[in-house]
Amino acid sequence: MPLRRHELPRHHARTEEMTQPWPAETLWEQLEPLLPGLNVEVVAEADSTNTRLLERARAGDGGACLLVAERQTAGRGRMGRHWESSPGASLTFSLALPLAPADWSGLSLVVGVALAEALHPQLRLKWPNDLWLLSGSDGARGRKLGGILIETAMAADRRVAVIGVGLNIRDAQDDPAAEVGRAALAELDAQAGAPATLLRVARPLLQAVLAFEREGFAPWQARYAARDALAGRSVRLLPAQGPAVEGTVEGVNSQGGLLVHTAAGLSTITSGEVSVRPC
Repeated sequence: MPLRRHELPRHHARTEEMTQPWPAETLWEQLEPLLPGLNVEVVAEADSTNTRLLERARAGDGGACLLVAERQTAGRGRMGRHWESSPGASLTFSLALPLAPADWSGLSLVVGVALAEALHPQLRLKWPNDLWLLSGSDGARGRKLGGILIETAMAADRRVAVIGVGLNIRDAQDDPAAEVGRAALAELDAQAGAPATLLRVARPLLQAVLAFEREGFAPWQARYAARDALAGRSVRLLPAQGPAVEGTVEGVNSQGGLLVHTAAGLSTITSGEVSVRPC
């Protein structure tokens, strides 16, 4: 049965029938003053919110949009990994907006800081784009609570950034198919739900992205350091080609590059083609 869409033209917000109420109008009221012309759109199902917004941009639609999907069937993670979501268990959304920073370096780190600060003091950041919940008596074990995927496309004469976010909401043990090592927001807040979580993170996220466009990553370096899950840890660097390299993380630089002390000396890792794994 096709889903029915209810248009809300006064608020430029669109929503479809959902299992839970989504605060589309409230979101629009919070976000549109920061980014005039922004649309808020909530759908029951999408293949990938990032893919949909990239397709729009490539077709010439360079407008700002927050697109939320209750269920995502073909979400994409970093380095092409597949990521699915289901209603109530996850929050999946993408924010598309025209962006022209002087330097794009560190954007995913700024997004991570904004999300972590809005969600919970215990959340940490695994370079370059994962939110972690540390566990164990010494906090040495990290489990992934969420991820960030940033892509860009040209829409006419301007570049549009599409910032995709996926957050685990439901406690991992409630889902027999959950990946090993997954964490969920419900472990920190038993009442956590996807609509309320979106309302918590959307405005801080947009504010952070707009600040990054003006100022770059440097003003965020200390805030990232306060959440850095890898600083001081031994890690294994897995490049797309070539042998693995091991070293100790010494934080990030003012451009968001990962500083790793290896047997060959201090290296700065900036490539998204390098996977970083704690030893």
